[in-house]
Amino acid sequence: MDFDAFEDDLEVLELIEVGIPRQIYLRADHFHDLPDLQFFQRFRLTKETVLHLLAQIEHHLEFPNDRNAAVAPINQLLTTLRLFSTGGHLSSVADYMGMYLSTVSRIVKKVSEAIARLYPQIIKMPRTRMELRRTQNKFFEISRFPRVIGAIDGTHIKIESPGGEHAEVFRNRKDYFSINVQAMCNAEMKFINVVARWPGSTHDATIFNNSNIRRDFEQRIYPNCIILGDSGYPVRRYFLTPMLNPQTQGEQLYNEAHIRTRNVIERTFGVWKRRFPILAYGCRLKQDTVLVVIIACAVLHNIARERGEEDPPLPAEINQHELQQLIEAGNIPEVPAAINGRERRGAGHEFRRSYITNFFNRQH
Repeated sequence: MDFDAFEDDLEVLELIEVGIPRQIYLRADHFHDLPDLQFFQRFRLTKETVLHLLAQIEHHLEFPNDRNAAVAPINQLLTTLRLFSTGGHLSSVADYMGMYLSTVSRIVKKVSEAIARLYPQIIKMPRTRMELRRTQNKFFEISRFPRVIGAIDGTHIKIESPGGEHAEVFRNRKDYFSINVQAMCNAEMKFINVVARWPGSTHDATIFNNSNIRRDFEQRIYPNCIILGDSGYPVRRYFLTPMLNPQTQGEQLYNEAHIRTRNVIERTFGVWKRRFPILAYGCRLKQDTVLVVIIACAVLHNIARERGEEDPPLPAEINQHELQQLIEAGNIPEVPAAINGRERRGAGHEFRRSYITNFFNRQH
């Protein structure tokens, strides 16, 4: 039985009961009707990439039959991409795609889950010795910072108040409700790990301390490898942050190289949110669906990077300065990294000093 069509019929009956005439939608064929550039501007991916993605998730989207004008998988995918690319209301997406609001709501959840299932294949840490060495070399090419396999940070995705007695835990230091997303990327601006489940009031260091990434590094699954983060994180033997008060030339060289190398995660967030403005302007969906959408957008970002997609232009209705402010809003540490100019001490403090001595004091 086609449950989507059945629920749509119930919606039609409800409209008739309150005296609203039934509306017949004519669905446009956006995939074939739009020129390549307009398609790219409206859906943020090229037609070739959309077909590539559809081949991987189509089996999750097909209906058992075509009764009651079932929505084809390609139109389900385009409906979801349209929401991601506008950050608008479901009703505006429904009007654009020629569907009922309830249909769009179910499609977005269904397609987002199908895309998110690709996470293990698309977003993954380097594992083999060859992959680790290649990743380290790519980072070294940025600013000669050795042994790095990832840059990590948190960014806030704006949501509506979830309501209930625990709603305030989602209010971040910028005074809006959000999900604090931890992400780590490689030098090619591809995500290699994404954690999207913590409320906005959670500090970045807390998310990291409870993550699988920390467990793997503590268990030395990645020996001789280093993560770079900002001063909101504690220093460890595998996690290096900037020196707050560099004194020597080696420490200054270390800070300069650290900033340039770690900047890749900031640029990744910028490209990610520019491609999918729903992440910058806020997600007006149920909380469980928001978490799936965030992961789905991360998967799509990696697919776009892998296939060499250009960064999409901003839609005319989006103010670029406003978008940049929203992008940057989530990347500031929530607590100061130093008090009265004194740096917090951690188990990795001496390791960082020896690291600077070994790799940066020798540079001229």
